[in-house]
Amino acid sequence: MATALSDQAISKGGDAHGDVLAHLLAKQRTLVMGVVNVTPDSFSDGGRFIDPQAAIAQARRLAGEGADILDIGAESTRPYGDAVRVSIEEERARLEPVLSEVIALGCPVSVDTMKAPIAAWAIDLGAAIVNDVWGLRRDPDMAAVVAERGVPVIVMHNRDAADPAIDIVADVASFFERSLEIAIRAGIRPERIVLDPGIGFGKTPQQSITCIARLATFRNFGLPLLVGASRKRFIHTITPSEPMERLPGSIAAHLLAVENGAALVRVHDVAPMVQALAVAAAIGQAR
Repeated sequence: MATALSDQAISKGGDAHGDVLAHLLAKQRTLVMGVVNVTPDSFSDGGRFIDPQAAIAQARRLAGEGADILDIGAESTRPYGDAVRVSIEEERARLEPVLSEVIALGCPVSVDTMKAPIAAWAIDLGAAIVNDVWGLRRDPDMAAVVAERGVPVIVMHNRDAADPAIDIVADVASFFERSLEIAIRAGIRPERIVLDPGIGFGKTPQQSITCIARLATFRNFGLPLLVGASRKRFIHTITPSEPMERLPGSIAAHLLAVENGAALVRVHDVAPMVQALAVAAAIGQAR
């Protein structure tokens, strides 16, 4: 049974890969994914962890604070359209001195990439999950890599540019439908798919707020939902603040996302989120 697997076992390769998501969801609580950006141009931390030792130390800290998954990325996916694209070679060069060390911490690792060759290489090293911010739509080989290696995948909604005129909930749902068609055709098992509405990505601030407010709509797909609202710009439009000043707003957004059906939250500040979720759950159980 998946629930009988140890955290150490599911963090590594082999047959355990496909059971990672089931094992984590069996904890019967909201899962916390901690973010480790190995990039010089992250919107949220300004490249604080581009140094490999700093990135490894940050991953160790987040794991110690209670992260269920460590999400590591080496190409900035800045959700406001000004990210600098990097080559496969550069992305791998940033990950190489970090990824194996982070995997060795024993916490399941997701690789945040939109490139199939990077995903394949990372999985072969021991990464347990693929987090694709283009929902299997940018690299035509990504779905096959995920299917062949039998790992879970996070399918995120994205757009090249925000369009304030569209019905964003309908657009996200349509995107998910197409991505799921790609996934199933490639042989990805439905129970290995997580859906992410992509807060801040190709959306106006109000559209990001709407996606959280109407998150329950996406439960119709019957798949776990992930929300990553941490430090996003929509918080600034409500209460002016710099990214590092948006922890209270991030927690508020995530607690409401959980209330609306999120099974996972992706955050930069793990300890405060773990505490907030535990307190909210305790109060909820006392009703």
